[in-house]
Amino acid sequence: MPSPFMQRAIALAVENVKSGAGGPFGAVIAKDGRIIAEGVNRVTQTNDPSAHAEVVAIREACRALGAFQLSGCELYTSCEPCPMCLGAIYWARPDRVFFGATAADAAAAGFDDSFIYQELRREPSHRKIPMTPIMREDALAAFRAWRDQPGRIEY
Repeated sequence: MPSPFMQRAIALAVENVKSGAGGPFGAVIAKDGRIIAEGVNRVTQTNDPSAHAEVVAIREACRALGAFQLSGCELYTSCEPCPMCLGAIYWARPDRVFFGATAADAAAAGFDDSFIYQELRREPSHRKIPMTPIMREDALAAFRAWRDQPGRIEY
C-alpha cells in the first residue's frame, strides 16, 4: 500500500540527487497525519558529516515542535538508517520508523556502513580510529554535577 509520506521521502531523495545538492537520501517526519519536517542528505553541501536526511529532519521536527523528543511522530526515510541516524532516532524517540531501501541496497550503491557496526563491537583501543580513555575521574565531575542538579530534565 503506497504511503504519501514515504512517497515524499523518496521524491526528496531523487530531487536531491538530480539537483546536485547531495546524496540519494530523503526523510519526512509526520505527526497527526501531516508532515511537520523534511530532510535531505546535506553532507557535501554543508561539509557536515552528520547532515544525513534523518538527522536533518529530526532537527527540523524538534525545532517545529519545540521539543527534543518526537513522541507521537512517525519517521519515513528513503533508506534504512545508518548507525548514526539510528542512534539519533532512538534519542529522538519517534513512535515508529518506516524505510524504503535496505542497508544492502545502499551498500550496492556505494554507501556501505557495515564497517561501522563492526567497529562498534571492537574495544575502543582496537578500532580503526584508536580511542583512548583519559582523565576519567576528572570527567566524572560532569555526571556528579548532573546527578546533583535540581530540576534537571531527564532524557
